[in-house]
Order: sequence, then C-alpha cells, then structure tokens
Amino acid sequence: MALIKSISGIRGTIGGGTGDNLTPVDIVKFAAAYGSWIKKRNATAKIIIGRDARLSGEMVSSLVTSTLQGLGIDVIDLGLSTTPTVEMAVVWEKADGGIILTASHNPIQWNALKLLNEKGEFISGDDGKQVLEIAENEDFEFAQVTKLGHYQKKDGYISKHIEEILKLPLVDVEAVRKRGFNIVVDAVNSTGGIAVPKLLKAMGVSVKELYCEPTGHFPHNPEPLPEHLTDISREIVKGKYDLGIVVDPDVDRLAMVCEDGSPFGEEYTLVAVADYVLNNGPKKNGNTVSNLSSTRALQDITEKAGGKYSASAVGEVHVVAMMKNTDAVIGGEGNGGIIYPDLHYGRDALVGIALFLTHLAKSNLTALRLRMKYPNYFISKNKIELTRDINVDKILDYVMKKYKKQPINTVDGVRIEFDKEWVHLRKSNTEPIIRIYAESDMETKADNLAKKIMTDIKEIIAEKLRAN
Repeated sequence: MALIKSISGIRGTIGGGTGDNLTPVDIVKFAAAYGSWIKKRNATAKIIIGRDARLSGEMVSSLVTSTLQGLGIDVIDLGLSTTPTVEMAVVWEKADGGIILTASHNPIQWNALKLLNEKGEFISGDDGKQVLEIAENEDFEFAQVTKLGHYQKKDGYISKHIEEILKLPLVDVEAVRKRGFNIVVDAVNSTGGIAVPKLLKAMGVSVKELYCEPTGHFPHNPEPLPEHLTDISREIVKGKYDLGIVVDPDVDRLAMVCEDGSPFGEEYTLVAVADYVLNNGPKKNGNTVSNLSSTRALQDITEKAGGKYSASAVGEVHVVAMMKNTDAVIGGEGNGGIIYPDLHYGRDALVGIALFLTHLAKSNLTALRLRMKYPNYFISKNKIELTRDINVDKILDYVMKKYKKQPINTVDGVRIEFDKEWVHLRKSNTEPIIRIYAESDMETKADNLAKKIMTDIKEIIAEKLRAN
C-alpha cells in the first residue's frame, strides 16, 4: 500500500517490513513541509506536538521535533496526550499550529502526522495542498545553527482540558455524582487510559480500568466497533456496571456499552449527546451537523426539537466548516465523534463523556432505556473492489441517471434518498474501491438496499464501462 497523503496529513505503516511505507525519511520530509508552510505565515513560529501511546510514537516524535527545530521553529511537546487536548493547547499557547502524532483508530503498525492551524483545527483543503506541494518540491530552508528552534516539554494539559470541560454549563457534576455510576473503561492501552479515568473520577464516578495502561500494546483492534468490544461486554455482564466507555487511541471517538453488555451504537453517541444539548442548552431549537454517511436519527431529533439539520461531506474539516456556516450547537460524525463548539471545534470524546453522563444522570434512565428513546436505524457498510481500468466517476454518473427521480446529493460522492432510507456511494482516493453505505429502519432492509445498488454497479460495469 502506498503512503496515504491527504489534505490533513500523511499516514502509513511503520516497521521495516515489505510494504511498510511511512519511513523516517517521509516523516522528516512532511514535517519539514508543514513547518516551512507555517514559517511562510510567521517567521518566528511556535508549534504544539503531542502523541498517542502507539509503539512508534516516541521515534516519530523525535524526528518531527528535530525537523521543526532545524527550521528554526520553537516546539512545545505535550508528550502522551489526546487529539482534542493538542487542539485546545494550540489556542492556549497562542501557537501557529500543531501536529498530532496518531493514526487514530488504525492498528498498531500505523502512525500519522495530523496537521492543525492556529485555531487548533485541521488545516483546510487549500492549505493542505500547499503543504503537499512544498513536500513534493522539497522546498525547505533550514535555519542557521544560531537560530535553531527551542524545545520545551509541558505537562498538565490533559488536566487543564478536563477542568475546562467541568466548567461547561451543561456539564452537571453534582447530578452525575448523585447517580453513583459504576463504569468500565476500555482505553485500548493508549492515552485515553490517562484522560478518561481522570475525568470520570473528577465527576464522582466509580471506575473499573480495562486496558488503561498507555503501553501502546493494543489488546484488540483499536477501532471502537461492537465486534472489537467483546472483552468489555463480558466484564459488564460479569459485574454490576451502569455503563461501558470505549475510546480509540487518540480519544476523538467515543462508543458506549449498555449495562447488559450490548452496544449503545457508535452512531448513537452523537444522537444522545445532541438530544441533551438541543433540549437543555441556552440555544434551544439549535442546528446540528453530521456527515453524509451518518445516521438519519440526528436529523429526526433535531427537527423534533425545532432545529435544522445539515449534512456535510465526510471528514472533520468539512463538518466543522458547515457547523460554522449554520451556527450549529453541536455536530460530529457517526463514528462516535462529538464536536461541541462551546468547548472547541474538534472531535472530543472527553466532552462527549461528560455531556452523555449528565444526560444519563438527569434522565433517571439506564443506558439501555435511553437508547430505546431514539429512532431505530441500521447502517449497512459495504464496498466493491474494482480493477484499475474502471472509471469510477462514470459508474457514479450512471447510478445517478438510473435514480434521477430520487433526491440526490453530490457534495461527497453520491447520496440517494429513498423516503427514510438512503444509500451513500464514495470512491476511495487511494484504492480502486467504491464504499457503499445504506441505512433503513431494519437491518435486512439496509443490507438489501446496499445489495441492490451493488448489483446495479456490477451490471453497469458488465454492460458499459469496461475500459479498452
């Protein structure tokens, strides 16, 4: 697999084996490109860095730090941290940008450089293109030895992050404390193991720590999907717990497990938190945003509360842009990503936990009963692998023509509406793949809708689009 370069950074595997692609040379090159882009905006720049606990993190951090210093940039290193903490620290330190060293939910051999602007938000598409162009041309100018950047290690920012969460008007620590929650946490042996128990204990919660040592040895696939959460489900069934909380390695995705060991559903993390914010915040009848591949349930509860729902292209930077354009009170992505602008514009599992627990405490419901309050939808996630001679754009054009009588959104791929069902087709930027997501009120209906579209695509390929 090739090194994955996107507007928000670079990602790849590390290890020296066949097919590994994020080499030390790549890390230096792209850190230098980003640092050079920052220096064009401010010659006396300062950048925040932080990392998750994965095994390659310390090595990657050393390379990035030395490269930035070599450009004459000052570096403030948060060490083991979370993605949202680094984002907030950029603003607190009045820095010019930030680099988060994390491959998020990807397995242990992956790592990445995620790039932030001076607002602590992911850089825009246009900015990202400039960084990639600088890297391609190796347009770097390193500093003289007397003007190398300074390095400073700073601790305590996770605690500051938690303090800011606890100050939020919609976070009711006393209500949570009174409920006396007993909660299991699975932090996949990364930095969530530092941050999540600290937050819960500050809210008066009794905590059972499962995989909370930040060793970087992931005990299971780190993406917080139900099929990877069997250990925490077994622990909940075995003991008397009110809830299970699961985060990914960099703590920007949040999933809950109900008191019977069943998944609350990562798609419904945002739905539940949005329900609380919409009905209790100062901006009632507020607007919400999620991406085109997220559940319709958010639209249902938003409209019920008198607000307006908008769907953005997939990707945090697109969600944030639409949230700003629509003055949304909350938004995020259906992968368990909560963006609460009263704190900051970034996916943040920690603020999601605090708002979710407040909602659960004030509702006097169990997690299972709370989940039953919301519209029940199922998303079927599929993909079709194509040969490289297939023109994917033409396939999507033919699909649109076939369903031209249905409402179609082309902001990001093709999303087709069928009453309260939808199907979303997106092409991969790195592989000859079409991803096909379909949602309905029954699992079998969602699967059948996805299969129907996949059959259509196969027929189109067979009849019309076999390239010469």
